Amino acid sequence: MRVSKFGGTSVGSAQRMMEVAGIINDGVSKVVVLSAMSGTTNNLVEIASHLYKKDQQSAADVIARLEKKYITEVEALYSTPAYVQKGKDLIKSHFDYLKSFTIDMFTVYEEKVILAQGELISTAMFQYYLEEQGRSSVLLPALEFMRTDKHNEPDMTYIQENIARVMAPFKGVETFITQGYICRNAFGEIDNLQRGGSDYTASLIGAAINASEIQIWTDIDGMHNNDPRFVEGTKSISDLSFDEAAELAYFGAKILHPTCVLPAKDKNIPVRLLNTYEPQAHGTLISGNQIKNRIAAVAAKDGITAIKIKSSRMLMAYGFMRKVFEIFESYKTPIDMITTSEVGVSLTIDNDRNLPEIVEDLKKFGTVEVDTNQVIISVVGDLVADTKGNADKVFHALREVPIRMISYGGSNYNISLLINAEDKKVALNALSQGLF
Repeated sequence: MRVSKFGGTSVGSAQRMMEVAGIINDGVSKVVVLSAMSGTTNNLVEIASHLYKKDQQSAADVIARLEKKYITEVEALYSTPAYVQKGKDLIKSHFDYLKSFTIDMFTVYEEKVILAQGELISTAMFQYYLEEQGRSSVLLPALEFMRTDKHNEPDMTYIQENIARVMAPFKGVETFITQGYICRNAFGEIDNLQRGGSDYTASLIGAAINASEIQIWTDIDGMHNNDPRFVEGTKSISDLSFDEAAELAYFGAKILHPTCVLPAKDKNIPVRLLNTYEPQAHGTLISGNQIKNRIAAVAAKDGITAIKIKSSRMLMAYGFMRKVFEIFESYKTPIDMITTSEVGVSLTIDNDRNLPEIVEDLKKFGTVEVDTNQVIISVVGDLVADTKGNADKVFHALREVPIRMISYGGSNYNISLLINAEDKKVALNALSQGLF
């Protein structure tokens, strides 16, 4: 059985839903994971924001506009009066529910419930369309099997046991439809997977059912060897290893979230990135195969803050690094890059929410310098230490770009460099010319 995930743009209109229905009509047993229609989650976040501010009228206005949009799509999606009415009844029930939040008390729990409505609506609309077309399909509520534990991590044992339970009564059904992104938490409350969203759902389901392949359908033909928004003539990469894909995803490739790779890697299930606008294109196949002696791609991660701690107490001292890392741990702030010398350590973070407090605590150990508006440029491929010439190619290409930090050797698949944000486009184009 295969898992196929379609993002918000892929189901962003009635026409797009019809096209997705055509793509999955291939005779292969599958679980189809759908996101909310494009723009919906942003609207739901806006509704929740108004309700937090007790601005019920603004929330009601957004709800009304969104409901009108959905009614229009329902009228375009179904061809028979009976299913048009079923679709309108579906929309009315969900939007009457949303309107009820403008009357009652609003809390964080209610926000999570509101955010879940997008996926609940899109999957039900799609299931109705397949029913109208006479297709063999069943809607599986993700809230009956997708759950996180007390650490907000996926509870794989629970997921595996319960997805088998809810699928068991439907032997012979070709297509199962379910929601991405949403889940229940350890207390049974409606929640969401946050990192990776619907992609993460697809990978977790794939691992739980031992799928033959996990497909991630978007609006671009796979992962590219550079950022097409800044570099002309980029090319889709036909094959990547799990490790290369994880590095690219973590360091800026937006097509895939890094958390989505791990469940598939653990079960050695290939992941294929495909384009709904070009369904026949090969896309990118992510698997356990590593292509030797190849630089695969370049990615850029924005919004980086660099922190340098200089201290004479670090000289020949043990425990210094532990104390520094404990400060970041206490504020739940991950570190991306790190370089050290005898009297200093430089590191980067991509979350500056607690930056003032972190800096104040670090000053106990020495002087602290902070550089904001930085970018991490990552070169990804087969970069094992005994391969000659890779570093030379990278640094020669960037000879005109000031480099703030370098990280090499922590992985066999990545060379990372920190530069000023203003040099990002120049650096990406220089690397494209020099490496590809």
